[in-house]
Amino acid sequence: MNSLVLGVRARTWITGAMLLVLAGFLAMGALPGVAEVKKAEPLAKGEQAASYAKTLSAAFREAADEVLPAVVMIRNTPKLAARSSSRRPPREPLEEFEGTPFEDFFGQRPELRRFFRELPSIPSLPDDGAGGIGSGVMIDASGLILTNNHVVAGGGDIVVRLHDGREFKAVEVKTDPRTDLAVVRIEGAKDLKVAKLGDSDQAMVGDWVLALGDPFGLEGTVTAGIISAKGRGLGIADRENFIQTDAAINPGNSGGPLVNLDGEVVAINTAIHTRSGGNQGVGFAIPINLAKWVSDQLVKEGVVRRAYLGVMIQPVTHQLAEQFGVKAKEGVLVSNVQEGTPAEKAGLKPGDVIVEFAGQPVASPQQLQGVVEQTAINQKANMVVVRDGKRVTLNVTVKEQPSDYGTASMRRKQAEQDDAESSRFEKLGMEVETLTAEVAERLGVKADHGVVITGVESGSLADRAGLETGMVIVEAGRKPVKSVENLEKVITDEALQKGLLLLVRTQAGSNFVVLRGEK
Repeated sequence: MNSLVLGVRARTWITGAMLLVLAGFLAMGALPGVAEVKKAEPLAKGEQAASYAKTLSAAFREAADEVLPAVVMIRNTPKLAARSSSRRPPREPLEEFEGTPFEDFFGQRPELRRFFRELPSIPSLPDDGAGGIGSGVMIDASGLILTNNHVVAGGGDIVVRLHDGREFKAVEVKTDPRTDLAVVRIEGAKDLKVAKLGDSDQAMVGDWVLALGDPFGLEGTVTAGIISAKGRGLGIADRENFIQTDAAINPGNSGGPLVNLDGEVVAINTAIHTRSGGNQGVGFAIPINLAKWVSDQLVKEGVVRRAYLGVMIQPVTHQLAEQFGVKAKEGVLVSNVQEGTPAEKAGLKPGDVIVEFAGQPVASPQQLQGVVEQTAINQKANMVVVRDGKRVTLNVTVKEQPSDYGTASMRRKQAEQDDAESSRFEKLGMEVETLTAEVAERLGVKADHGVVITGVESGSLADRAGLETGMVIVEAGRKPVKSVENLEKVITDEALQKGLLLLVRTQAGSNFVVLRGEK
């Protein structure tokens, strides 16, 4: 009994002694293991956030360092007639886009602007002309640069400034206005840094990207954002498979690369959606896969040869899907088949839904355009369509796209065939369309009726009267204008001889204009 009690007391004493020793070690900080446990404690939330941010920052820095040496500034001085510095800029925005797929489009949407920065004219130089600054990216060590067509348009002197400051005059420029792409070649440059071209098909919405270029002439500018959307259309029939990004891009970024975090070029910056003239977080870039296909042909052939079907197509919405017996976003709907084209010869009809071409499923107009135009010319292909709810296979032989084929020509032919609500006022030198609520909102014009001017010919009666693209005619002869037909009835030879009073409206307000014919 006593021995048991003693044993318990002994153990208690030993345990107590051990605790005292342990306390002593703790007091002296002699247990290294304890310090190590403290070091392994989780980071505070603020420290974690900073760690993540630093990792992302490092990724941005590495991608920029990889590509920046391959980014160039392109200075273009077109050989145009000299103009006084006091003269206001031309009123006709379409002159900049003449010969490109944007020719019709940008006149109707002034908020969509190029990034091609106009340089101030220099009075002391007799042949100052219109100049500009854009960007480009080196894609071959031989001195080959990829950029936008509108950056080098004008047939003038093209000077390329490398990232290290060296300058070279372009010895060769080849362009493709339909995709707004161009290649520029320089000679005599050594140790050129070449950018790695990625795969734009692998770029996903939400991916981080960097926009590199020379906005406002500020060389080597890098901004970051994400891919906001893919396959974006701007209302252009020729080519509208743009990548949309919110990376800040501004005038001067045209032709510069859009880069992923692996330092690969995934697109070429081309246009922005803006009401201010600067970045508003909505930019558009040409996918690099398309750019590679175009640039390869420009280098080898000097021109781009495309295959075509000869149809006007539109997306399949939920409402249309029910009517045509397909699922929403399954295939593309044929709204018109042009005479004498491969599509007509293959038996394609309006109302057909193309769901497959050359073995590839089709989900959007942009996808069909890309597949068709890159098909070998004169090659036969199977085309699966849904007609009256049944799948039908047609055999089509694609042909080379005519030189005048594109947005402008297709719209004119469609207008002729459908007697659309669009008219060419030949004697006045302007084009107009009936105003819609959507167009009014885009233009920022407060008007519920009228016709919008979509084009003004330089030197025409309309131009001399002060009419400009984007203006909305709301009254003619003191009477409201409701439609194109309404305006046509008012614009008579007699009225023009006397002088026709027009009330026009813009984002800035309203003013009267007198339209007078030749005496």
